Amino acid sequence: MKIGILGSGVVGVTLANGFIKKNYSVMIGTNSVEKIQDLRTKTGMNAAVGNFEETAAWADLIVLATKGNGSVQALKLCRASDLNGKTIIDTTNPIADAPPEDGVLRFYTDLHHSQMEILQNNFPDAHFVKAFNSVGSALMVDPDLAGGKPTMFICGNNPDSKLQVSEILEMFGWEPQDMGSVKAARAIEPLCMLWCIRGFRDNQWMHAFKLLKQ
Repeated sequence: MKIGILGSGVVGVTLANGFIKKNYSVMIGTNSVEKIQDLRTKTGMNAAVGNFEETAAWADLIVLATKGNGSVQALKLCRASDLNGKTIIDTTNPIADAPPEDGVLRFYTDLHHSQMEILQNNFPDAHFVKAFNSVGSALMVDPDLAGGKPTMFICGNNPDSKLQVSEILEMFGWEPQDMGSVKAARAIEPLCMLWCIRGFRDNQWMHAFKLLKQ
């Protein structure tokens, strides 16, 4: 399977290296010509680099790793035919530009509307699956925590895409937990706020969530 990463920041590069480690073919999409050589260095020359349109056309599965407020525009730079029917792992969060208050991030959405719903409404024929939004990049691949495998909460409208992403998460060392349709992103995205509080307040960033079940 060919994995296309839309976004060349820390999350995009981290997941690109994770997929390379698991023997996937990877292309990183960037619209910054200046970043191309830097990306090749960061991925050990093992990832191809293209613009967003080229990356989406090449990929079998897409990872959306842009800023939340730039995610719709990033996907609009791709041809609709290269998004339709494909699984898109949505790592984004609707983080506002305003600074945190007492360690609590500000979102530009509310509890009745999510970033993922914005994406799904704009690209109705793509199969979005929310994942990797509630943990820092240092723990996204093969997390090693004292409490065992952490839980990654996912959601999306397409069962096959969620199964596909669940298999990737298991390979990356996570326990996936399917929370239902895209509307569940209204609850999953604010986990980013909760995760960040410990970091902002105590400068402790190596933690993740775990769902305990009977």
